[in-house]
Amino acid sequence: MPKTLSVVPLIALCLSTLAWADPDTLLGTWRLKSFVREVVGTNERYNQLGEQPDGYLTYSPDGRMVALFVSGDRPQPQGEPSDEERVKLHKSMLAYGGTYSVAPGKVVHHIDIEWDGRRIGTDQVRFYTVNGDTLSIRTEPNKSPVDGREGVGILIFERVKSAQPQ
Repeated sequence: MPKTLSVVPLIALCLSTLAWADPDTLLGTWRLKSFVREVVGTNERYNQLGEQPDGYLTYSPDGRMVALFVSGDRPQPQGEPSDEERVKLHKSMLAYGGTYSVAPGKVVHHIDIEWDGRRIGTDQVRFYTVNGDTLSIRTEPNKSPVDGREGVGILIFERVKSAQPQ
């Protein structure tokens, strides 16, 4: 067999691997169900945003993404929040957006806007699996933007079904 023909199966294998990195599996909106941090070195686990965090992660077909996460026990100001309440509200959330790129089992968030500005211009690597309507994400080791501890974020999301028009 000529050498050029022996390369064809290899190219087909590579193309099927690239197809597996289908970004369409991430498309849509996902609702946060849990956000656990695992501390590097000790493997201690704790709920980064409390027992019942809330939030959304959205991947759009135009290559943009947005994340907004809040603590389930965040304060509920009555009227205009005081400065003290604003600090507590700020410390009980994470929000950022940008573009994203997908590879097999990995999505990279290219941050161009963020709640406190520390990660603007950075690439945030996330390792993911999708099982039906469940998206599991594990971050690379990083300093938590909430408490500064070095660790890994482990987030579980559920796909949001299309909203019915009112």
